[in-house]
Amino acid sequence: MTTKLYYDDTSIKAWDSEILTVTEKDSHFYVTLQETAFYPEGGGQPSDRGKIAGIDIVDVQVINEEIVHVLTRKPELGKVYCELDWERRFDHMQHHSGQHLLSAVCRELFDANTLSFHLGTDYVTIDVDRKEFSKDQVNSLEQLANQYIFENRKLLTYFITSEQLKELPVVKLPKVTENIRIVEMEGIEYNPCGGTHVRQTGEIGMIKLLKMEKQKSFTRIYFKCGFRALRDFSESLAIITRLSSKYSAGRDDILDRINRSEQNQKHLLDENEKLKEEMALFEMKEILSENNGVLITREFSNKSLKELQLLAAKITSKRDAVVLFGSVLENKAVLYQNGVIGVNCGQFFKQNLGVYGGKGGGNDKSAQAGFSNSESLAGFLTFAELELKKLTVD
Repeated sequence: MTTKLYYDDTSIKAWDSEILTVTEKDSHFYVTLQETAFYPEGGGQPSDRGKIAGIDIVDVQVINEEIVHVLTRKPELGKVYCELDWERRFDHMQHHSGQHLLSAVCRELFDANTLSFHLGTDYVTIDVDRKEFSKDQVNSLEQLANQYIFENRKLLTYFITSEQLKELPVVKLPKVTENIRIVEMEGIEYNPCGGTHVRQTGEIGMIKLLKMEKQKSFTRIYFKCGFRALRDFSESLAIITRLSSKYSAGRDDILDRINRSEQNQKHLLDENEKLKEEMALFEMKEILSENNGVLITREFSNKSLKELQLLAAKITSKRDAVVLFGSVLENKAVLYQNGVIGVNCGQFFKQNLGVYGGKGGGNDKSAQAGFSNSESLAGFLTFAELELKKLTVD
């Protein structure tokens, strides 16, 4: 049976051990050691990483009550040097202890129990059995949790019997009945737990609540602790600093500057849309004056699909016509008619686009399509004009 060094001292970063067994499976090698400080996945805490004999560990699991280290290459039997990825481990310790503390404060202030805990690389959450928290309650929760951190309460870990368990006001009953491990947070709680933890609450560093996500019958609390919270603050500060420089404003004025900028942008967009409407009316009159027939075709070098649709819709609102437009700018085509002419736009595109690699569709009165290049667009427009002439006899 492997000796679990992480129960004796969570600060161990390197040690020598003896390889007991090596088994190959799915191009990986499953290794057991005489003693290990690599923590296996469990209790919401991810497994440790590091190296055994210089070989990367990709996972650590408990399999048939044995701690198994999954390696990328086969190690030699005998004595080996083991190195723990301390940055990853300490992050897990900060967040696992931080979770215990945050859950304890949720119970203390709001009688809200923790339903689950997730410790991931992107985010950390607890789910608590309370439907919602007010802004003031969130502030109180964060304030008290950090107060306990600043007080640097001790975290003690020890094993007890089931008889001793009866004497402790534990948060929850353990799943095991022997070798029950307790994590005691001084003056705060007694919690049966097999995970790795910091030695004092001060080592958690800080707890920052990021958001509260309301679910059907509980609330999911997103938070970060310690160095991860510090990195998040640094990244946020860098963004604020860049925004402050971009808008030439202090932190307190940035939102007002952004709001004014958005209002100006909206005003410009509205003005631009009005100009496009006026331009479309002008172009419509010009095109109608130059085309007396039913079929109207034209290729534009600098118009978007949206502009083609606007212009085609205005033309067909004024005259019984079939309008075929192409955009070289976007390699797009549109086909419009006002229901008087016997041409089904969507059906026509569906039947003929494939030959030219076009993709699109529509209904009986309008259709649009896109092409991979200008040559395919030009080929389709030439073909479509010839076919539509046959269907639109004046």
